Amino acid sequence: TPPSPISSRVSLIDELMELTAQSINHLEIQERFNVIKEIGRGKYGKVLLVTHRCRGTPMALKVMPKASTKLQGFLREYCISLHLSCHPCIVGLFGIAFQSKEHYCFAQELVIGRDLFAVIQPKVGIPESSVKRCALQVASALEFIHSHGLVHRDIKPENILLLDSHCQQVKLADFGLAQKRGTMIRFITGTLPYMAPELCSMALLDGQREVTAPPLSVEPSLDTWAFGVVIFCILTGYFPWDRCMDSDDFYQEFAGWCRMEQRSYTEKDIPPLWKKFTPEAMEMFGKLLALDARDRFSVGEVRGYMEMEWMKKTYPVQSGLDSSMEMRHKFIHFSPMGLISSNTSYVLSIQNPFIPAPALTLSDSFLSINLLTLCCSWLCADGRPAAAVRWPGVPQVLSGCDVS
Repeated sequence: TPPSPISSRVSLIDELMELTAQSINHLEIQERFNVIKEIGRGKYGKVLLVTHRCRGTPMALKVMPKASTKLQGFLREYCISLHLSCHPCIVGLFGIAFQSKEHYCFAQELVIGRDLFAVIQPKVGIPESSVKRCALQVASALEFIHSHGLVHRDIKPENILLLDSHCQQVKLADFGLAQKRGTMIRFITGTLPYMAPELCSMALLDGQREVTAPPLSVEPSLDTWAFGVVIFCILTGYFPWDRCMDSDDFYQEFAGWCRMEQRSYTEKDIPPLWKKFTPEAMEMFGKLLALDARDRFSVGEVRGYMEMEWMKKTYPVQSGLDSSMEMRHKFIHFSPMGLISSNTSYVLSIQNPFIPAPALTLSDSFLSINLLTLCCSWLCADGRPAAAVRWPGVPQVLSGCDVS
């Protein structure tokens, strides 16, 4: 039986990792790059704004200490990112990966703007029209990722980068937790509100030395759940819950509604935090956030809800709601989520330094390992970044940036 297209794509990642491991260059950052400033830092390491000494091209250089980074982990993140970077709603990569005496490094496109979390107004969210534009593009990126037999595993507003303040174009970033579909997870440390209940069941809690749940297979449904939670967050300015566990009252309220034999969309039956949504939006959430992972629909099916209203024009304030909402506001405002994840997003708010360049049409990803060979047609022949790319069903990439 011939291999499936998805298995062939996944095996390509393995081949790319092996080839990169064999050919990765040894050099110090200052040999090929001018370091401008540090623009991001997290558990993984740091991100530097650099310019290429030969080409003058601005780049975001991700720098990971060898002391805390396994070579296989670095190769996996770099090769998955490179393989997927031809999609316009995924952060682009230059085919530049190398190791210095103390670090592993690879170069990404410099996204000029902010991350989605930075523009969420607490207790308010962002306009529904912007949410829908964002959701369409993230869904397109996730469909592309899943079609290659991969799962992102870290969908959250901090990893969605904005090129403008109205979500006309967004880019999904950070593949540090990405895995092949079917990879088995035995446990995780810490939880986030975006994690599906089956993933939270794999968490080692305080005092635990092992989990009782059987190993969990990494599947696209994990991204679907996180995608649904992100939509809730950016629509409302709140988290729906702390984590999907029995100890969380907000999750239990939603889970109780999901388990109703005849699910009701009437005002009295919907949990308090969800009453501001229309019945159509609640139907969408019910499918994105199905408790059984097998019942979740694919992220692309959110397109069927784009012409519907998601937020009620007015909704009554329920007795006792204010205190719970205020608690939720404090959680979203003060929770150090970047400390729980192994990665932190990074963006830089500066004026667009590029002269407008010709538009490109992207073909299939061209994978190149040579240090100074730039991949995926992200640069024009003269070394300038492309101002526009075209991709079916995705908004045109803007040549200018509004970061107001």
